Amino acid sequence: MIRPAAPADVPAIHAMIRELAEYERSLEEARATEEQLRDALFRENPAVFALVAEDDRSGEPVGFALWFLNFSTWTGTHGVYLEDLYVRPAARGAGHGRALLAELARLCVERGYERFQWWVLNWNEPAIGFYKSLGAEPMDEWTVFRLSGEPLRALAAGRAPGDPGDGEQPGRPGAL
Repeated sequence: MIRPAAPADVPAIHAMIRELAEYERSLEEARATEEQLRDALFRENPAVFALVAEDDRSGEPVGFALWFLNFSTWTGTHGVYLEDLYVRPAARGAGHGRALLAELARLCVERGYERFQWWVLNWNEPAIGFYKSLGAEPMDEWTVFRLSGEPLRALAAGRAPGDPGDGEQPGRPGAL
């Protein structure tokens, strides 16, 4: 069964996020707390949403999909960006991952969204094979960029990463 996440699901979702981070060899980067997750998902106007896959027999959460809206200036429509999809190892092969993706695809079609996107690690061949079996196509011509930590703070302060000071520096990249 696939259903929208409820506040009572936060501990299970948080635990599965940590399991996913460990699988992706990045556990030390998974710093979000249950409180942050609860606030993000259940505030008055949430910007992020989650679906939960339940075990048919026990009713326990065995997987989740965490997603948010994006927007395409080319199509003029929203789309869904899937941040995380995870099914616990013991529950894999029972259709939970496919059901989570199908529910998000249904939501896209129902709401007129034209894109459903996500990232997958290049080494995660089982996931890549699964996604391709659904008709998903890799976006080989695009490279993902990320700005975080000190470089993010430096850009916000108008300086280059590693430069001391707190203002724009003429002649430096980013000085307008």
